[in-house]
Amino acid sequence: MKFLRLLRHLATTRWSTRRHFTPQVRQAIGQAVQECESRHEGEIRFVVETALDLPELWHDLPPRQRALQLFGLLGVWDTEHNNGVLIYVLMADRVVEIVADRGIAARIAPAEWQAVCRQMEHHYREGRFSEGSVVGVLGVGALLGRHFPGSRGGGQELPDQPVLL
Repeated sequence: MKFLRLLRHLATTRWSTRRHFTPQVRQAIGQAVQECESRHEGEIRFVVETALDLPELWHDLPPRQRALQLFGLLGVWDTEHNNGVLIYVLMADRVVEIVADRGIAARIAPAEWQAVCRQMEHHYREGRFSEGSVVGVLGVGALLGRHFPGSRGGGQELPDQPVLL
């Protein structure tokens, strides 16, 4: 366990997350998800977690591993066409991770997902959470549109509204 990381996670409060991800910001994210999902076959789930719990910090759980856990817990993996994508924001670490289901991961290079993550993190560092989140959703949507074009034929499988943990 790294001491500075522990302090960051203890100091990052739900209030600070809600201050940055206001109802208006969450609505903008949900609208961006809904809009871009109409242009491709993918399903996007956006999750913001304030901080990790002490047991996770004690074991120095990496943000990527936590994103993979939530990918399973939230059922993003359980789409009919294996086309779910999780955008995970860990506020305490100011890190973004994108996890794609196997049907998508096989066709989109990890570097392309990382580029979207870095864009979002850049906006977040400057305090532009709404803009950074929408840019991230649209970036994921552009990748999905390029590799999985078409309108959603399978219906709505995952909620469009972001989750705050």
